[in-house]
Amino acid sequence: PVPPGPTSAIPPRGVPVSAATLTSSPRASPLVRHHAATRLHGGGGGPRVSAGGRRAARGSGTGGSGVPGTGRWYRRERALALRSSSSALYNNLAVLCPPARPPRAFGAVHGTTLSLLGPEGPPRQLPARGGGSALSTPLLTQAAWCELPARVLLVLTSQRGVQMYDADGSTLVFWHALDVPEHPAAHSVFARGISVAREHFICVGTSSGAVLVFDIPPKGTNVTLSEVLEQHRDPVTDIAAEQGQALEGAGDLVTADDSGTLCLWSTGEEFTLLGKIPGSGCTCSSVTLWNGIVAAGYGNGQIRLWEAGTGQLRAQVSAHARWIYALDLAPLTGKLLSGAEDSFVHVWKLSRDPDTDDVEIQHCHAECVTDTQVCGARFCDPAGDTFAVTGYDLSEILCY
Repeated sequence: PVPPGPTSAIPPRGVPVSAATLTSSPRASPLVRHHAATRLHGGGGGPRVSAGGRRAARGSGTGGSGVPGTGRWYRRERALALRSSSSALYNNLAVLCPPARPPRAFGAVHGTTLSLLGPEGPPRQLPARGGGSALSTPLLTQAAWCELPARVLLVLTSQRGVQMYDADGSTLVFWHALDVPEHPAAHSVFARGISVAREHFICVGTSSGAVLVFDIPPKGTNVTLSEVLEQHRDPVTDIAAEQGQALEGAGDLVTADDSGTLCLWSTGEEFTLLGKIPGSGCTCSSVTLWNGIVAAGYGNGQIRLWEAGTGQLRAQVSAHARWIYALDLAPLTGKLLSGAEDSFVHVWKLSRDPDTDDVEIQHCHAECVTDTQVCGARFCDPAGDTFAVTGYDLSEILCY
């Protein structure tokens, strides 16, 4: 059992969390600290803790339907070879998966290039732009496909700026250069954090804490920088838009930074800050937003669930023994995917009780990617029935 009280001190990066935290293993789902109006379902008939409970709970992690005859939700299906290994970057896996169809493409960043895998042809590489010579080619920091109603763009961020390509990466649609000082300071300049907002905006975070809002036309190259959001004081790490049904009065966009601060925004022709959740000194590396629930992954291995409307903490899960690098959400089912330095990938299920509006989280599956520092994890379909993983210095994408 975990005694009530404030969260224990955050350990240094790369050091396992305190003994009070249950280290991830295939036979035990993670420890959960519950806050008011939160319920946990342990898989396979595990304990159920309702409002106000403060106790640790172990679930079997195999509740619900799974792979027939195995007692597991997922099984390893195949491995896709990359031209080069993946860099140790947050959310370093991009997946293009149209609704009701198999994934069309995968991408992972390695240094100055993006390794692309399409449905046809061999793997290829897309280089970063903005360098004056081969020796000054900037490092990429992230890549993501942004699926808008009228078009799909592949967005790359780097130490020099933002690149937008058509979906297959063959044509450069737009290039935005960051303001790089002539004599760089101690802190590097870069862009990081990519998300669609509404029907025609793409938001990109920067190392200064600013969030760039680009207005995307239905076709053509007339992309414009329509707004700059300046509420973060630390480098932006991730951005996420509402993937379910936004609650009345709640934000439909969340941005996170290196200090752990979260900003909740209402989007539209003008973006409005609705609230700010202060950081606790621990980096928030990845965020998702679904049905008014903000799920945030942190450097101490925790996943925290917040109300997008009030900023109230609803649950705190010690999900991993080391730094979380990736979160993803399946919008049709509320499944949450987490991957971390501890070589584990976990699948969770988020929901709301229709009678009490309690937030519920169920641990569904644990997968160990042996000897791999997981840095990218994405669902490959809207229901979350398949997912893909990659890791630092891993020259393949593993599909489950």
